[in-house]
Amino acid sequence: MNPNSPLPAIDRVDRAANPAMLLALALILCGAVAAFLLLPAELGLKAISATIALLAAFGVFSILLYAFGQLQFAGRAGRFDITKAIADGNSDGLIVTDADSRIVYANDAYRLLSGAETAGDLKLVERLFTGAPEVSEAVYRLAQAARAGHRAVEELRMAPPLAGEGAAAWYRIRVRPLEGIARRGATAWTVSDITRERERHESFFQDLQHAIDYLDHAPAGFFSAEPDGSIAYINATLANWLDYDIAQFAAGQLKLADVVAADGAALLSIVSGRPGEVTTERFDVDLKRRQGQFLPVRLLHRVAFSSAGLPGASRTLVLNRAPGEDAGEDLRAAEVRFARFFNSTPMAIASIGADGAVLRANGAFVRLAPSALKPGAPQARPSLYAGVVERDHDALADAIAAASGGKGDIAPLDVALEGEPPRSARFFLSAADPHGDEGASALVFALDTTEQRALQESFVQSQKMQAIGQLAGGIAHDFNNVLTAIIGYSDLLLGNHRATDPSFQDIMQIKQNANRAAGLVRQLLAFSRRQTLRPQTLQLGEVLSELQMLLRRLVGETIELELVHGRDLWLVKADLNQFEQVVVNLVVNARDAMKDGGKIVLRTRNVPAAECAQFNEKSLVAADYVLVEVEDEGHGIPAAVRGKIFEPFFTTKEVGKGTGLGLSMVYGIVKQTGGYVFCESEEGVGATFRVLLPRFIAEAVAEPVKKEAPKPTADLTGRGAILLVEDEEAVRAFASRALASRGYTVLEAENGADALRVVEANGGAIDLIVSDVIMPEMDGATMFTELRRRGLNAKIIFVSGYADDAFARNLPEGQEFLFLPKPFTLKQLVETVKSAMS
Repeated sequence: MNPNSPLPAIDRVDRAANPAMLLALALILCGAVAAFLLLPAELGLKAISATIALLAAFGVFSILLYAFGQLQFAGRAGRFDITKAIADGNSDGLIVTDADSRIVYANDAYRLLSGAETAGDLKLVERLFTGAPEVSEAVYRLAQAARAGHRAVEELRMAPPLAGEGAAAWYRIRVRPLEGIARRGATAWTVSDITRERERHESFFQDLQHAIDYLDHAPAGFFSAEPDGSIAYINATLANWLDYDIAQFAAGQLKLADVVAADGAALLSIVSGRPGEVTTERFDVDLKRRQGQFLPVRLLHRVAFSSAGLPGASRTLVLNRAPGEDAGEDLRAAEVRFARFFNSTPMAIASIGADGAVLRANGAFVRLAPSALKPGAPQARPSLYAGVVERDHDALADAIAAASGGKGDIAPLDVALEGEPPRSARFFLSAADPHGDEGASALVFALDTTEQRALQESFVQSQKMQAIGQLAGGIAHDFNNVLTAIIGYSDLLLGNHRATDPSFQDIMQIKQNANRAAGLVRQLLAFSRRQTLRPQTLQLGEVLSELQMLLRRLVGETIELELVHGRDLWLVKADLNQFEQVVVNLVVNARDAMKDGGKIVLRTRNVPAAECAQFNEKSLVAADYVLVEVEDEGHGIPAAVRGKIFEPFFTTKEVGKGTGLGLSMVYGIVKQTGGYVFCESEEGVGATFRVLLPRFIAEAVAEPVKKEAPKPTADLTGRGAILLVEDEEAVRAFASRALASRGYTVLEAENGADALRVVEANGGAIDLIVSDVIMPEMDGATMFTELRRRGLNAKIIFVSGYADDAFARNLPEGQEFLFLPKPFTLKQLVETVKSAMS
């Protein structure tokens, strides 16, 4: 051990072995053996016995001392010489106590720090640090930790200090248990004088406070913003300009968009630079005061970029450019007006070079085409080409070249913009001022046409669907006339043939295929929204619960059908049969999309008007709806065909496995009910069809009691004059024969004008009118109105392939009529006539 090392004040720990003492003990033992050999036998034996007894007593006494910890083996202590030297020479006070709070070890630094003159004057830490309540509380916490065998640390201030000069001193006290030593419950205490460290911290803090005070009251504003736009710091000058209380400001409380007017925040976000460099940009923008007034300022915006090219927090100096006393007041006011106009206009404006590089842009341009302002490479300049899809680059290059050449009247350019979701814009290019200091070759003025284009596409799609619907409705009307004649004449033939007749089955085949064709026609009418609906008040949860057994049979055992009901569903008004057909068609389509099985989820819930925007459908009018969702896990619908799925006869199924009328019928029924149907799909993931039906609120008035139509008697014959008005000769001939065979007198007319002449020639003796609706010269509604005006009050049955409400609005108010949809059978015709004549 170094002789210059300080000695401990107290050291009751084990010592290393002493070689001299061991040698002396060995010599004594050897001398005793020699003496025993020289003595007579009797004396030698007594001496040996006495020596053995003495050594035995010494051994027992040593064992007792070792058991009580007062005696230890010297070899173990030798291993701790280095550790002990470190402890003895430590500048911090070290003290070790045992379980009985006796001092086992204390270094000289502890003695000096405690002010003790001798080792006997040393005190335990608990007794050394007393005085103020905060000191006693800290020492008490340390003592409790020591008794519990835990580590703890406290910093406390003593006035006056334990030793030394000064009014007060700071101390750091640590306590920890000592493990792996002979003494159980030993605890090590470390006491450090940290007065100078505290003084350095306080001095640094005061300097920092002075710096903040200088920055806060500087004649210019200052703020620091994080890359996400949150403001981390704002000085008092800027806070005062913006009417904010600096004492209540917290980091992240404000965003750039809260204090920078218009699209100025977007301008600050586009500052770019190379990795490892610091970029400074100048912006003339308006700041927003808390009360909404604008403050024109100039920003010197500095951003440092990391080695990875990521932007750090900004350092932004704010210069107030509000009107005041200045020699260049007029020029500055003009600059402020231009900057305000440039950054506040909703039109996107940018100045570009001949190569398409963006030299300057306003906030609206940043919002419209952010991709154009992000350089593709670290050393590249932002380029207008980067914000436009590649297919429009050639047209854009031609327009820039024309503007750079000073040409005028450059045609507007419609382009698609990069990024998601897809957007579009219209660019107006013109030549830039050749004397400008920016070196710009062209100016770009841009308008966002995304919404306009979406509306145009939606309108075109709507017009297309309407045109297809009109075509489908017209075709259905003509087919209904043909099918009515086929079905009617089949009935006439069947009436003249027995079931055993060889021709009977052939006639039945004709009628069955005609009925099958009638089903296709009904689907076409559903798409064209011209079918007859019988709306009633429905609770969709109950309807789907009753329908789920049929749906489970349709999907089969390999597909799971889950029904998720929304709570307290609103009522809707729809045709029950048609709504069930909508659900069945959607579930069957979902089933066909999952050849290997899967899961179909049928959900219902209320959609308040406030939630309509979440569907992101431009055509959806905000109102209260009840939503029905059909979600599958099938192959999905490709985006290329998604816009055609509701068109009639469009199908992606194999030949012979679909007519292409299922979804078109769904579309027509939902539209005729006043609702909406949308499809969302991701190829390879599945599809979700959403049907939104308008909420129905029942009025607080009693509904009139509807009288059921009288059931026709078994006897379908009758008497009376019937005016039959039908422009289709085959249908008119069949209906005339059918009614005449039942005993009625039939007066035929081929259109409305002809019917008026027949009535006038017959003197008005008409009991019933059976009339088509759509006819040349004069339609059925006009004819009916004219007959009523002339005083003919006979009942009327309208027959048509269209829905009854398609022409009911053209009838006089309050007039009653019966309706028979085409195609109809002979039996349906005579039953309806019999009921009316009753």
